[in-house]
Amino acid sequence: AAGVIQSPRYLIKEKRETATLKCYPIPRHDTVYWYQQGPGQDPQFLISFYEKMQSDKGSIPDRFSAQQFSDYHSELNMSSLELGDSALYFCASSSGTALENYWLSVPKPSYLT
Repeated sequence: AAGVIQSPRYLIKEKRETATLKCYPIPRHDTVYWYQQGPGQDPQFLISFYEKMQSDKGSIPDRFSAQQFSDYHSELNMSSLELGDSALYFCASSSGTALENYWLSVPKPSYLT
């Protein structure tokens, strides 16, 4: 079965620039979750969407915004990038809100440096 797909795999930016990460969930999954994992840190929940509406919000900076589109793919937009934004960015998907069932379906994060 196809897993979650993230694009791009790697992204190199300078401070104060902007970046956009895209997440394509598993087919028929309507819920998307974004996580950020800094060097030597645990993943931190950023934001989630269910049926194109924001469903939960975690420790997401004001400089970040995200949305989910009609085809259920999601984009994470980051502006005024800072050094501390260098991290792995994970996207997970689920059908409904049963995230626990799909935590392991995120094999390929996006790496921003």
